[in-house]
Amino acid sequence: MNFLPPEESIILDGSNLTTDILLRLGNGQYKIRLSKEAEEGVVKSRTLIENILQENKVVYGITTGFGNFARVNIPSDKLEELQYNLIRSHAAGVGNPLSPAKTRMLLALRINVLAKGYSGISLKSLQCLIDTFNASCLSWVPEQGSVGASGDLAPLAHLALGIIGEGKMWSPETGWASAKEVLKEHGIQPMRLGPKEGIALINGTQLITSIGAEAVERAMQIARQADVVAALTLEVLKGTSRAFDSDVQMIRPHKGQIAVAKRLRALLHSDTYPSQIAESHRFCNRVQDAYTLRCCPQVHGVVHDTIEFVQSVISTEMNSGTDNPIVFAERGEIISAGNFHGEYPAKVLDYLAIGVHELASMSERRVERLVNPALSGLPAFLVHDGGINSGFMLAHCTAASLVSENKVLCHPSSVDSLSTSAGQEDHVSMGCYAARKAIQVVENVEHVIAIELLAACQAIEFLRPLKTTAPLEEVYCAVRKVVRPWDKDRYMAPDIDAVKKLLLENTIWAAVQHHITFYHAPEERETRVFSPTAYSLGGKQRDRPKSRSVKRKLPN
Repeated sequence: MNFLPPEESIILDGSNLTTDILLRLGNGQYKIRLSKEAEEGVVKSRTLIENILQENKVVYGITTGFGNFARVNIPSDKLEELQYNLIRSHAAGVGNPLSPAKTRMLLALRINVLAKGYSGISLKSLQCLIDTFNASCLSWVPEQGSVGASGDLAPLAHLALGIIGEGKMWSPETGWASAKEVLKEHGIQPMRLGPKEGIALINGTQLITSIGAEAVERAMQIARQADVVAALTLEVLKGTSRAFDSDVQMIRPHKGQIAVAKRLRALLHSDTYPSQIAESHRFCNRVQDAYTLRCCPQVHGVVHDTIEFVQSVISTEMNSGTDNPIVFAERGEIISAGNFHGEYPAKVLDYLAIGVHELASMSERRVERLVNPALSGLPAFLVHDGGINSGFMLAHCTAASLVSENKVLCHPSSVDSLSTSAGQEDHVSMGCYAARKAIQVVENVEHVIAIELLAACQAIEFLRPLKTTAPLEEVYCAVRKVVRPWDKDRYMAPDIDAVKKLLLENTIWAAVQHHITFYHAPEERETRVFSPTAYSLGGKQRDRPKSRSVKRKLPN
């Protein structure tokens, strides 16, 4: 991963950030600049703060204490000390530090929120954050300590602590060192906090949302590829594509279900992409397949719909003002409200974990069908000389263990709440843990799908010289570039890691995407294979045709 300063920049204005761009920022692909409109908004907001200070008005977080100390007025000569004390006292997190990529995402997202112009931070201070990001000077931010109430106070305080020159920091040039030394090495002065600027740095849902953005992007990527892997497994288990008929989907027209069935039709046997494996069992008497094969559109489909919904909420949250108090420069007013509460991202990330888990649940059962000779008709555990060789026996156990682990991780975090801050913050979201659990579930799913893909490619070896469809042959070739066939037992963990890396790099989807596009454009020519249950209107069973094709215009 590249953490050296990149050449290309992204312009942020507080409203245009996407989950994909945030991940790219985390991976070190872009620097950050502010739009001119964002700079003007930040200046207006700060001007209102300065006017309030000149008029000696009492405003929460600016001239008062925080949380349960909201009724304590702070003398004017202590206002800057108040902001520093806030950062230091709230930097009370524990646990492992965020990775450099996650810390960059967190910092980028905080910059984006401040760029909206509702926080009251000065343009000079915001530019200091941007300079720090562009130099990849990254604070030590522990992952535990947020209850997601006033947002992610502890993690964001740790993020701010390094930027004011305290605590630890990391950069590619220095490694871990004191924040003051790292900033000095990069020619950056520690941020000087003025009134309101400390609270502007730590109030918000940016840790929940940045981790959530990564979880939803990876979920989207693995869900598409899970469809492809399921198609390959169905093929080697000599299943039928009859259940994916477009008419079946249209009488239960859920968006995701229709999309998955359409994708499977493009990958499996058709006039466009014929399969010798499918032709070899065209006249078998199998009427239907097991649910994990037949019900892919229904189960995978709702996962796709879930991910799409979660992404919409996370995208809104990424570009929202989550400060407190909120500065409305145009109205000349500051309002203490609750936009920092993490319930929105917390709830949908719990939902994401529950949804994406089903991909692994289905996949593990398909792995069982692949390795079990009573279900597959293939050699036990997909290896010759069983007994001397164990083949995929323990790979399936690993998949089963990850699915079982996910069942525990899918218990929602956001149903819990503990009162904090002496009863002032009497309902919390627990969103940070919801996000951390969600990304762990996604990673477990990635491993399970990798194991299924390995097993399905191994199963093909026993069906050779028969070929599958052109798109699925490309999938097989992509895997064989990194993992050779399993002729006898060997160290398996590196094979699983190599195939998981293919999934993380979206290689499996890239192998079939152009085939799917070609199959459906300009119009889908749906191939309907022989069905032993098909009857003519006269009540007589139809003759056994090879297949029949139906032209179908795609909906807009």
